[in-house]
Amino acid sequence: MPLTAGLLIGGATLGTMTPAWAVAPLPAASAAADQPADQPSSIAAAASGAARESVLRVATSSLPAELRVSAWNALRSTRGDEAISEWLAPGGGYDLAKQRLRDTRTRNRLFCERVVRTHTVEFSPEVRSAAERALKGSDADRVAFVKTGYAEAQQRDRSVRDAATQHRQEVSARDRDFVRRTAESDPGEQVRVAAQWALRPGAADTDVTEFFGYGWMTGGALDLEAYRLRAADDDTLRHYTLTQLLKEAVAAEAALKGAADGARARAEAQQAWKAVAEHADAARGAWSAGQATATAQAESWRDIADAARGSADELWKRIAEPAAANQGSWTKEHADAAKAVTFWQEMFARAHESEMRVKD
Repeated sequence: MPLTAGLLIGGATLGTMTPAWAVAPLPAASAAADQPADQPSSIAAAASGAARESVLRVATSSLPAELRVSAWNALRSTRGDEAISEWLAPGGGYDLAKQRLRDTRTRNRLFCERVVRTHTVEFSPEVRSAAERALKGSDADRVAFVKTGYAEAQQRDRSVRDAATQHRQEVSARDRDFVRRTAESDPGEQVRVAAQWALRPGAADTDVTEFFGYGWMTGGALDLEAYRLRAADDDTLRHYTLTQLLKEAVAAEAALKGAADGARARAEAQQAWKAVAEHADAARGAWSAGQATATAQAESWRDIADAARGSADELWKRIAEPAAANQGSWTKEHADAAKAVTFWQEMFARAHESEMRVKD
């Protein structure tokens, strides 16, 4: 199987369709959110609200439909925070939806969807048409496309491009140098892999042309998908863990009243709040790293889009629009990461304040 096909199969889809029923009003968040901000219960309520927002981000994201529908089901549950916690928990709704992504039929569908997104009609008409037919067809049609149809359609497109000598594009030394720099230093791992493949030993000008035609877009899509999926994986576990740690901390502080061994109870409450603060600080650090990743990606795609818009080279023209789209996507990821950093900073501050409160 060609390298590009293998890469495409390995990622997640970026489908954005939201089920029509998903726009129905959601159950109200816990009323505890209205409590005074200096009460332990209000910290727990803030965490519950943030957990619900985390599930909502998945539901309204560009992650695979299996994850989005599962998230909507949790949000629409009449069991409120309990359903949210169960969905976030290890082995819960999120993990079960992730397991469905590993199903062969699902992977084949995601592959076909990704090909449609990353192969334009102008450059890869045969591939694009074959992928669309497979999506509209049966599971067997999608299996056939993944196994042989994609490679066969690629070859048909190459034959057409080779025959159109009047439209044949020269690959300049400058183009090759740029692909080489991309292979060495692009912030996206899959973009680097795609560039390296275009320059592998024995590669020809057609390989560089195909990098500009669809390899670059494919690598960029896979990098974005991988980031989003990792962020969702980590965020679900972080919010579930926060909820559990806060339950322990609130209970430990409540146990101070009337405790037979006041010193021991106070130490346990202090340690419980310290655990919350440490967890929040680690989460803040992880999201800060994600924010830096998104910044680097957004800046890289901005530079690519600017270069493509200012070029008269046909090779470059076709990358301008997807590069601008990727810049926008990564800019949004940066904003989401910044919001998460702010939440976890505030949670750390409130947990540390609680630790000091029970210490006195």
